[in-house]
Amino acid sequence: MDFLSEIKPLYSLSGFVVGALVGMTGMGGGSLMTPALVLLFGIHPATAVGTDLLYAAITKSGGTVFHGIARTVDWRIVRLLATGSIPTTILTLLILANIGVNSDAARGLITYVLSVALLASAVALMFRDRFLALYSPELETAPSQRTAGLTIAMGALLGVLVSISSVGAGSLGVTALLLLYPRRPLPVIVGSDIAHAVPLTLLGGLGHLYLGSVDWSLLGSLLVGSIPGIFVGSVAAGRFPERILRFVMAVMFVLIGLRLLF
Repeated sequence: MDFLSEIKPLYSLSGFVVGALVGMTGMGGGSLMTPALVLLFGIHPATAVGTDLLYAAITKSGGTVFHGIARTVDWRIVRLLATGSIPTTILTLLILANIGVNSDAARGLITYVLSVALLASAVALMFRDRFLALYSPELETAPSQRTAGLTIAMGALLGVLVSISSVGAGSLGVTALLLLYPRRPLPVIVGSDIAHAVPLTLLGGLGHLYLGSVDWSLLGSLLVGSIPGIFVGSVAAGRFPERILRFVMAVMFVLIGLRLLF
């Protein structure tokens, strides 16, 4: 089969736009890509999620290599997150398989969880600084066992959210890690979150592939657009204030989340 003939320009354009935003902000891949596929192109939510999970696994693998070379990954944090996320990802996939991933029940569940995850991501982005000011002093002095337990619990929550909606591994994960590990530099927090997202999205994507909710043509089209988009966004990243970008992304998440709900 001719690969180029399978490429859909509109999907690639969407991939470019989302890739550029990801390059500029370091977040928002699943939070924007999955709703765009559902709302703009009418793709079944399960197919949008499954395809986006494999897309994220591929793109974030490159980010993990970069952060690994730069030594900005705390592999202990990654292991703790994975300890929680891997079992819940498997459990969530089994539940989706049981109810039928392409059924009306699955459509409703995915749409609802996607909207809630987007609204939660918006809150995390808009009030991140306030959360850090309120809770960081307490968590900074917390015993290491408590921090490890909370990290595993956060991983478990991300496993559920990401498997159902493909949303949460970025904005929610980074905010949670900033709260739990206030002494760790931001690049290490971001690098650890990206590194954990690779096995999480890969396992979720493979699960959806087994369930039949992955569109290979769509995946290829998204990658064709997003790879140059990420590069362009990365080049432009330093030209926009980070706080303004966070606010804009949060507003977009709220609007999309409400649109999905209503």
